[in-house]
Amino acid sequence: MADLTITAAQVEAGATAKKLVVVAGETITAGQLVYTDSADDGKYKKCEASSAAYAEVAGVALNGASDDQPLSILTYGSINPGATVSAGYIYVVSRNSGAIAPVTDLASADFVSVVGIGTSASNIEVKLIASGVALP
Repeated sequence: MADLTITAAQVEAGATAKKLVVVAGETITAGQLVYTDSADDGKYKKCEASSAAYAEVAGVALNGASDDQPLSILTYGSINPGATVSAGYIYVVSRNSGAIAPVTDLASADFVSVVGIGTSASNIEVKLIASGVALP
């Protein structure tokens, strides 16, 4: 499998999703995963599995934003990520900046951060777990 191919205009939070409004630290597109960059005044930037800090997933972007603009993120609950997903699959932070991948795409030395589990062909139940642990 490969990273989800996200159509930003189709990203939509479920009715009971928990959301936050934060400040973007770079250009972010709806559907991308973000972490908090403590070295940049706590702004939110795109996640990637290359390091523990970058893989510390804080949410899924619900809108697009540029540096210093408001960004709404989903932190928990159901989301249509604007992509086709598979029910029962575990989705994680990808090696590619901001992307969501199936857990089977991770490789040695990638840091494992769970985004959630596919519940249908168009939804992921988001329950973020940033393990801080790399695959051997």
